[in-house]
Amino acid sequence: MSKETKVITKSDIVDVVAGRVRGFMERGEMHLPDNYSPENALKSAYLKLQETKDRNGKPVLSTCTSPSIANSLFDMVIQGLNPAKNQCYFIAYGNQLVCQRSYFGSMAVVKNVAGAKDVWAQVVYKGDAFEYEIRGKQKVITKHGQKLENVDGKNIIAAYAVIEFDDRPDHTEIMTFDDIKKAWAQGQTYKEGGNSVHTKFAAEMAKKTVINRACKAFINSSSDSSLLVGAFNRADAARDEADIDQEIA
Repeated sequence: MSKETKVITKSDIVDVVAGRVRGFMERGEMHLPDNYSPENALKSAYLKLQETKDRNGKPVLSTCTSPSIANSLFDMVIQGLNPAKNQCYFIAYGNQLVCQRSYFGSMAVVKNVAGAKDVWAQVVYKGDAFEYEIRGKQKVITKHGQKLENVDGKNIIAAYAVIEFDDRPDHTEIMTFDDIKKAWAQGQTYKEGGNSVHTKFAAEMAKKTVINRACKAFINSSSDSSLLVGAFNRADAARDEADIDQEIA
């Protein structure tokens, strides 16, 4: 078995990543939230990796390359995420392991890094009284009235997410349902209709999608950390909506 595909042990992968993190922090090139312990997150991640399998049912610690495992763990720490809190999970694409951020993770990054007070989303249904204004570079929801009889997955026309702050204007992202379905269609195994999770849980999936979009837009426009932005975007570049059905379940 080659060096890259051998079973990785805690001592020769977690410790290496922990050492990289310490080096970046000592040089002032990485800043983590005060309440975040990279050591605890790495231990939790290693426990998760021991039970994580690829699409063929094989352990990812055996099938994925050592560099990709190390990089996935490093990306996790840069974003201040912990798999024990369902903020991220690990998925194998061929022999490459990727740390994928859940929408809980996206909210955690914005709260920890940007000081957001809250992140929330709502779905707009046909028949809702919905209005918004564009004030400078910001969209502001000015009215959203909803009747119970409108709430039906078949009536969704849009969704929006709001990132709230105490010391700056809120950030709002609005997506039409057509845009949301285009985002879903980027998933390798997405299918519309039937018993798919996107059909059964359309409202929750729409909220998740617009929250991810809002957090990504805000991080890319406001963060001056190239390490954070790089790690944040790598998770999105590999994202397959069909691989995160477990969030809704």
